[in-house]
Amino acid sequence: MSAHNTISLSIVVPVFNEEGNIANLHKEIKDVCEANGYIYEIIFVNDGSSDGTDEVCRTLKPLKYICMRKNFGQTAAMDAGIKAAQNDYIVTMDGDGQNDPADIPAMINQLLDTGVDVVSGWRKNRKDSFMKRFVSRGANLLRYLLVHDGIHDSGCSLKVYKRECFKGVNLYGEQHRFIPALLRIKGFTVGEIVVNHRPRTSGYTKYNWKRTIKGFVDMISVWFWNKFSTRPLHLLGGVGMIFELLGFACGIWSIVLFAMGRKMSNNIFPPLLTIFFVIIGLIMIIFGLMSEILVKTYYGVHVDTPYSIKSVEEFND
Repeated sequence: MSAHNTISLSIVVPVFNEEGNIANLHKEIKDVCEANGYIYEIIFVNDGSSDGTDEVCRTLKPLKYICMRKNFGQTAAMDAGIKAAQNDYIVTMDGDGQNDPADIPAMINQLLDTGVDVVSGWRKNRKDSFMKRFVSRGANLLRYLLVHDGIHDSGCSLKVYKRECFKGVNLYGEQHRFIPALLRIKGFTVGEIVVNHRPRTSGYTKYNWKRTIKGFVDMISVWFWNKFSTRPLHLLGGVGMIFELLGFACGIWSIVLFAMGRKMSNNIFPPLLTIFFVIIGLIMIIFGLMSEILVKTYYGVHVDTPYSIKSVEEFND
């Protein structure tokens, strides 16, 4: 599409202790948007920074500035920024300067040309440490096995979305990595494009082993939601029925031993297994029924956000 002046973007950037990166990143985003004639808004979400990030953000124009009350995490900051976005297309990116705003026009063009709902960046040539790349590749393998979101690099924050993708979507934990997977569950289409990845020039990485573990747990959550979000009884009830069958088999075993004249005092193991499997099976079935009720409640009521916004300000030229 050549009429770029009809394209309106909301660029959402969560920032946490990035005072040395955000001024240059803001300028790059502004230059790209103005060079391509986009209608745009830049949204920086300060996720409880303890350095000079707040002071730097207040000097940047134009900017919609969201300040969180404390550090709630990148996913919460991204969710707050996405909910504040007003334009047709939402671009998300990291605040560390490693994502290149110059990739945005090619991503927009691919989204428009292919008709997909999401275009995700693929950092094919990453400029990270060996350990970070190693952990990321391991996480990508697990994600491929569990989630099947159809992209190479879900950890890349540089993505372009149609605004309607986020209607009714609430992000938790470390789920910003799995937004394409969550959207595919809802029927949205996802594309991918190779993007530039730059070395960090200021500050330090916020990723550590704790975030890796949280990300893996959230991956399991996305897998469960993908498979059993509407019918959890299919999983829990199925497991419960397996335990019930094992209990029935152990019960037959106990009856056979009793019929053969064996003293049950010397063969207590089969009856104990019978009781154990029957009880566990009933518990799993009950959990499945309770989960069905909870899922219906989830789809029927408003879900509160797990974070608190201190202020929303706009600084214009």
